[in-house]
Amino acid sequence: MYKNILRLGKETLVYGTSTVIARLLNFCLVPFYTYYLATADYGTAATVFALIALLNVVFLFGMDQSYLRFASEAQNKKEVFQHCFYGLLIYGAVLGGLMFVCAKPLAEIVGIGAQNIYLIQLAVFILFLDMLNMIPFTKLRLQRRAWYFAGVRTASIVVNVLCNILFIAVYKMGVESIFWANIFASLASLLLLSPVIWQELKSGPFQFNFPLQKQMLLFAWPFVPAGLASLLVSVIDKPILVKLVGLSEVGIYQANFKIGVFMMLIVSMFDQAWRPFFLTHAKDPNAKETFARVLTLFTAFSSWVLLGLIFLMPTIIQSNLLGSFHLIAPQYWGGLHVIAWVLLGYFFYGLYINFMVGPVLTKRTRVLMWITLLGAATSIATNLLLVPHIGIRGAGMAVALSYFVMACALFAFTQKVYHLPYQYKKLALIGLTGAAIAYAVHNASQTLGFWPLLQFKTGLLCAYPLLMWLIIREPKNTKGN
Repeated sequence: MYKNILRLGKETLVYGTSTVIARLLNFCLVPFYTYYLATADYGTAATVFALIALLNVVFLFGMDQSYLRFASEAQNKKEVFQHCFYGLLIYGAVLGGLMFVCAKPLAEIVGIGAQNIYLIQLAVFILFLDMLNMIPFTKLRLQRRAWYFAGVRTASIVVNVLCNILFIAVYKMGVESIFWANIFASLASLLLLSPVIWQELKSGPFQFNFPLQKQMLLFAWPFVPAGLASLLVSVIDKPILVKLVGLSEVGIYQANFKIGVFMMLIVSMFDQAWRPFFLTHAKDPNAKETFARVLTLFTAFSSWVLLGLIFLMPTIIQSNLLGSFHLIAPQYWGGLHVIAWVLLGYFFYGLYINFMVGPVLTKRTRVLMWITLLGAATSIATNLLLVPHIGIRGAGMAVALSYFVMACALFAFTQKVYHLPYQYKKLALIGLTGAAIAYAVHNASQTLGFWPLLQFKTGLLCAYPLLMWLIIREPKNTKGN
């Protein structure tokens, strides 16, 4: 068991290297945007990229998950790759053409105005290129070529950051700079992945296999509504906020929402390694015990990161360590209270990713659609209920509540169809320890000054790993509880 878990940890770190570098480089653009773009312009970009995130699921049509599933078992892996890649190429060209023609009504629907139609048209190219990149990226994951994966991802983000700086600061192209930078980054990624693509496509003329294509589509399509519903949890707040509080508030909300990237880093790097891991080890004799232990280790580590970010990020943002420069420009500080809720939401999403083992291994992926629709409904209802009364804080709370509901629902389903012996006592102790520390810091913040409070927070965070080790360690000659 532990050998496999250590391998998962190693691969998580490798994927995490690219994810951390990519996300951090991307995060470097947040202060850049807040100092160079007006809040309304930033809100416009955030709204369009929320649309891109949703349509990316439609363009991809779940074929990355289908490739991962079928290529892991098929004798002729090239045939699976070719059906995925050629199918998406044709499908994406048709769908992209329709979106380009319908740019005006789309701009009006999302609330950015007819003057920003060109941003919707630029989004078409981003979606098409990202779709072509995804299958070769998935192949690298399945082959565990983590360093190649990491290198391409990192290079793409570097191109994105450099183009943003060049187009915004030098050429003064305004908000459209963000979209052109993404296009060039996707082109760079596709170029670097071309050897992987060519290796799979060069093996003679393509022969269409209808039964294989049908099976792959039947497995893939539930990921579309499931993916849309899942993304709605994190992006539906943008169009709702546009209607209720305006583009300027969306810009403030988005700048603070981006701080959640630090928690999302942990979840993303884990997710990249976790799915190939449990597919590969599903038939191991002690597979279920291994999967259960992974949840305990993930919860212990991610809860430490969660507390650290909640305690320290607002302080870091408002500090004068860099003089007059801040991670977020002062005009965006009205949304700092959103950060804790977004971080908590991504923590719950990490638990949700852990529970994916059930529907994937039992091939009951259709349930993901219903669970994520439940999460989306929770998000929409919470936003509509809270935003009119407490503003963007309500949108942050909606993110946390939605992911919590999704995690609970998926846990219940997984335990029904693929029961795992989770270490409930250890998980409960981790949760109680984290809650007690958060409560202690909250009380201390009412009485302590800035420096004593910072020392108190730092001391608790330093002690937390030791507390986690005492909770999660396995007694010798036992298998845990």
